[in-house]
Amino acid sequence: MVMTAILVDGGFYRKRAKHQWGIKAAEERAKELNAYCHAHISKKDGPAIRQLYRIFYYDCEPSKRSVYHPLTKQNIELDKSDTYTWTLNFMKELKKRRKFALRLGTLAEKPNYNLRPSVTKELLAGKRTLESLTISDFEFHSQQKGVDMRIGIDIASLAYKRQVNQIILIAGDSDFVPAAKLARREGIDFILDPMGADIKDDLFEHIDGLETPWKHSRICHKEPEAEEKAKESASASPETEESA
Repeated sequence: MVMTAILVDGGFYRKRAKHQWGIKAAEERAKELNAYCHAHISKKDGPAIRQLYRIFYYDCEPSKRSVYHPLTKQNIELDKSDTYTWTLNFMKELKKRRKFALRLGTLAEKPNYNLRPSVTKELLAGKRTLESLTISDFEFHSQQKGVDMRIGIDIASLAYKRQVNQIILIAGDSDFVPAAKLARREGIDFILDPMGADIKDDLFEHIDGLETPWKHSRICHKEPEAEEKAKESASASPETEESA
């Protein structure tokens, strides 16, 4: 038996899931994430069977701040946006699910709207004019604080306390490397799931394996029987469509 903990970089997962499976209501996205994580548990390591210890989900609650938009020259109340409502409902749905633990950081105090890099390139090349800019040419930026630290602390804690034999990290950057090296030195089998995204070649030396279930296929939404029972007893939250 292999005791497995799954750690999910929430911002990365939501971005990749939207890219691969499109926009979904908060409840459906939460169901999808649960099914995706359990697809890892259903895999076998040779003759050994994986048993789920816990799913740790790392993210930030949406900002309530008022942010100035340089194009419209107006302040946008973020807590009145569809994205704000969707994110709160998504996290509420995750809290209902068995074996999920949310680890929430904070957002930077000064969020802003910036031109998309591709639009900036077109402006500098003379292919676009300032008059042609629209709201869709801008993207919202707000840096997360404390998320990577929480991932690192949990990896270290799981490794030192011998709570698991295996850690599966759903993420896409190299910030996890120091924690992964520590876990491997403690004898933990460390697996990375970049959800089909490309990773740097030098990252392979710091992990024990690369694993992405349903890499290019339509995701299955069937949840474990225990999850269905838990959902029946939980009150349903209103469905809203993700807008970002």
